[in-house]
Amino acid sequence: MKKRIALFFCLATQFVMAQEPVAINPSLLKNSWPASWISCPDAPQREYGVYHFRKTISLTQKPSRFVVHVSADNRYRLFVNGKAVCNGPARGDLYNWYFETVDIAPYLQAGNNTLAALVWNMGELAPVAQITNQTAFVLQGDGDAEKIVNTGDSWKVLRDTAYTPCSTDNGSRLRTYMVIGPGDRVNAAAYPWGWEQPGYNDAHWQASKRLGNPVTAGYGTDNLWTLQPRNIPLMFEKQQRITSVRDTKNIIATDDFLKGGKPLVIPAHQTVSVLLDQGFNTVAYPELLVSKGKGASVTLTYAEALFDKNGLKGNRNEIKDKTIKGNYDIFLPDGGSQRHFRPLWFRTYRFLQLDITTQEEPLQIEDIYGSATGYPFTVKASFSSNDASLQQIWDIGWRTAQLCAGETYFDCPYYEQLQYEGDTRIQSLISLYVTGDDRLMRKALLDFYHSRVPEGLTQGRYPSSRLQVIPPFSLYWVSMIYDYWMHRKDPAFIRNFLVPITGVLDWYEQKIDRQQQMLGPMKWWGFVDWNHAFPNGVPDGATDGNSSVITLQYVATLQQAAALFDGFGRKTEAAHYRQLADQLNKSTYRLCFDKTKGVMANTPAKKTFSQHAGIMAVLTGAIPEADQQAVLQKILYDTSLSQATFYYRFYLNRALKKAGMADRYYSQLTPWRGMIANGLTTFAENPDPTRSDCHAWSSSPNYDFLATICGIVPASPGFASVRIEPAMGELTSVQGEMPHPQGTIKVSLQRRGMQGVEARISLPGKLTGEFVWKDKRLALHAGEQTIRL
Repeated sequence: MKKRIALFFCLATQFVMAQEPVAINPSLLKNSWPASWISCPDAPQREYGVYHFRKTISLTQKPSRFVVHVSADNRYRLFVNGKAVCNGPARGDLYNWYFETVDIAPYLQAGNNTLAALVWNMGELAPVAQITNQTAFVLQGDGDAEKIVNTGDSWKVLRDTAYTPCSTDNGSRLRTYMVIGPGDRVNAAAYPWGWEQPGYNDAHWQASKRLGNPVTAGYGTDNLWTLQPRNIPLMFEKQQRITSVRDTKNIIATDDFLKGGKPLVIPAHQTVSVLLDQGFNTVAYPELLVSKGKGASVTLTYAEALFDKNGLKGNRNEIKDKTIKGNYDIFLPDGGSQRHFRPLWFRTYRFLQLDITTQEEPLQIEDIYGSATGYPFTVKASFSSNDASLQQIWDIGWRTAQLCAGETYFDCPYYEQLQYEGDTRIQSLISLYVTGDDRLMRKALLDFYHSRVPEGLTQGRYPSSRLQVIPPFSLYWVSMIYDYWMHRKDPAFIRNFLVPITGVLDWYEQKIDRQQQMLGPMKWWGFVDWNHAFPNGVPDGATDGNSSVITLQYVATLQQAAALFDGFGRKTEAAHYRQLADQLNKSTYRLCFDKTKGVMANTPAKKTFSQHAGIMAVLTGAIPEADQQAVLQKILYDTSLSQATFYYRFYLNRALKKAGMADRYYSQLTPWRGMIANGLTTFAENPDPTRSDCHAWSSSPNYDFLATICGIVPASPGFASVRIEPAMGELTSVQGEMPHPQGTIKVSLQRRGMQGVEARISLPGKLTGEFVWKDKRLALHAGEQTIRL
């Protein structure tokens, strides 16, 4: 029997996609595929365009297995006999262009069958996260039984003139950085309704144009795209009803029409608005179903929050004297029945406003809802305590993390949908702790590996069609590899990154100011945090030299790399990294610690001071252990220091743990409580006034409730052993559980007086470890145990 490679495929219903492993014919992972990349003749290949591809085949009987491999540039949505099967490809780059593997047997029948694909290219309007070559589509049968469907000139194609781009000025209108691509303006009168159905007459369609044969990685020459099997599951979709009508103009509308089955009729010659509220921020494909209304116009505008006259959001639940501003789509009904609009790409919204103008004929809105989508995480962790308000932080934090996870991690789903190392490190840890699913983390590590520039650094975000290098984020990529090493036993995968890690660390070593023994001037964007005292997020000394914050971040990364290289038997590099870290640690402390103030300065000039410098100095051990708590006390309460935002508070908590002050964590949750009080249903990028209302770097409580309050962390690489060191703060009762490669770790804690605790702990499989409480350490064995101290 031939060896086959297991990948992921989907079985689609109207709203839900499920993933199961399916094998790939190994011959397709070598050299050229028999199928051809195809496109539309006479169409500009690198400009905006939407296309429909079709092929009808005949089968003597319904097959039990019919596996195909499919991809496109920019994107596709595949249908079989009129039913949506899956969409893709997962975002990558031209050297790593992903294809999906799908068993379409459940959709096939004896006799004629129609395969159809919607393919689009956003051209110069494409999202920055979308790398592209030109318009193309490919579908390859897995073996002899399926080769009848291979793409070539037997496939027909139609360029859809119903689509034109709109909402192309999002950034300028909203006065911010917004790079998610355009909206869709769809003219129903020009749309080929029923094009994906078996009975559609495609006699007037053109034969597809062959572009060349696909090849997989390591093969071919003059490649347009180099294919890789998809390495993550397909995104889920599920129906999500919009909850309420919040406001209307020139029409009466109730929540009834949002439940389906009770249409909303807009009379002829009317201009009306209907403001809908999902009740919480979401990522979804809005689905609009209308009848009649020839000549009407429906604009759908999406927003995370409404704005007052000063451009401020205020309490997100309040709508009085506020208006909607955001990206939008436009649908132009043609008077037909049951016309369905769904944008090509998902939208992010809590509020959705319909602005409708009718002409001679009334418009009937049959239904409107969302198809929520995202990475198919399964929650396997839980947390509860005597403080019920923490449950709300947990729930909102996880919603934020879920909305920021798709084919890559997103910094934010509304404005950018880009994967940055600084965000992704935190998101990956949340994924590991809450779900145990490491596949998106693995893809992220590979994405950044693929992004490297000739200098040895990774790009600051990737995939990305625009070059952006953020040197501190390259350090976070190394930290991500360290995190993965500590949480997963996967040496073959990790070994791939050891040489690239040296490239990052060597780049920094070349930038050392040998006189000061700190990092000197550095190129690119030295972003650390959106602190108001850091222009464009860059601390003093990052560009012109001697930044304590970035020097110490480099030291922290050297320390992690030393442990990692030691673990792989590379003792010489490990020893060098330790020696260099120690040297930089001592000189930075000597030059930047202000003994009068008792805190770290941002540079040796000691003109500016930040929480960030002190946080990193504690993490690296630059500040002597005996002084760390006193320094952190100033960091927590000295407001003259430039303050860490939600993002960098993740590292503040790491410093508290390092200094034995983790019990302070519970009292440091005020910013999250404030966001909830202000009506946010996801956690924001920054304190108000903020751009993004959904930024997963602010979801760190979902990690820290388990890793800090419950105290569950790996005690050795690969999570081969565990340390449980709770930090309950003022809490009296805590329960938590989280996934582990061997099963589930469970912790239940009950205070006994002011200093004591009763801990009931269950470790899965053969896992062992230690329990730490105050100054006591007790061994933990596999299975259940109770500790009373």
